[in-house]
Amino acid sequence: MLTNVLRTVLKTLLALLALSILLVLLLRWVNPPFSALMLERQWAATLTGENYHSKRSWLAWPALPDNLKMAVIAGEDQQFADHYGFDIAAIRAALAHNQDSESIRGASTLSQQVAKNTFLWSSRSWSRKALEAWFTLWIELFWSKERILEVYLNSAEWGPGIFGAQAAAQYHFQRNAAQLDNQQAYLLAAILPSPLQRSASQPSAATAQRANWIARQVRQLGGNHYLKALKASDSD
Repeated sequence: MLTNVLRTVLKTLLALLALSILLVLLLRWVNPPFSALMLERQWAATLTGENYHSKRSWLAWPALPDNLKMAVIAGEDQQFADHYGFDIAAIRAALAHNQDSESIRGASTLSQQVAKNTFLWSSRSWSRKALEAWFTLWIELFWSKERILEVYLNSAEWGPGIFGAQAAAQYHFQRNAAQLDNQQAYLLAAILPSPLQRSASQPSAATAQRANWIARQVRQLGGNHYLKALKASDSD
């Protein structure tokens, strides 16, 4: 009896793992209609009786503004073009920081954030981190870097019920994403660590300072030349 139960559990686990791989492969071409984070926010609002509506309009890679692509890379994952889903140096630095500080520093790459936002829940736990690593591995294997950034920019949370670059540009600056100027792109990237507490249209001194830092990092990375190198790395 115990052997049969273990065999059933193992088969179920293998089926779930296979299904997760097929889902990642499918999303290489199919735009996800929603993310796990969007569902989580909706569910939390339903439980508390809040009137909640999410907004997102998908923009394909060519329609996403280059200045926002670079701002997000500069602010969130400067090794994006070079790593395979995990920034080992950043992970080590975060671990060292977290041992000696009351504040918690993360080290998630854009690939890891896509894995979490698309497929998983947001709370911190070792089980979620393990699943995040699993999905990140397959995302890096099946998707191009451009596809990873495309999904990220269309799924990132930029305000209460605001998901993706188009909704973010309209919510914060009353314009389409394609019309964002450089400073607006830097400000949107600057609020990503805490999009529900920070404002891009009415930035605090700390947010404005971070936006200026992101602008400097974009220049150091080479601006749009970085995006050309990113496309070239996908072709290799």
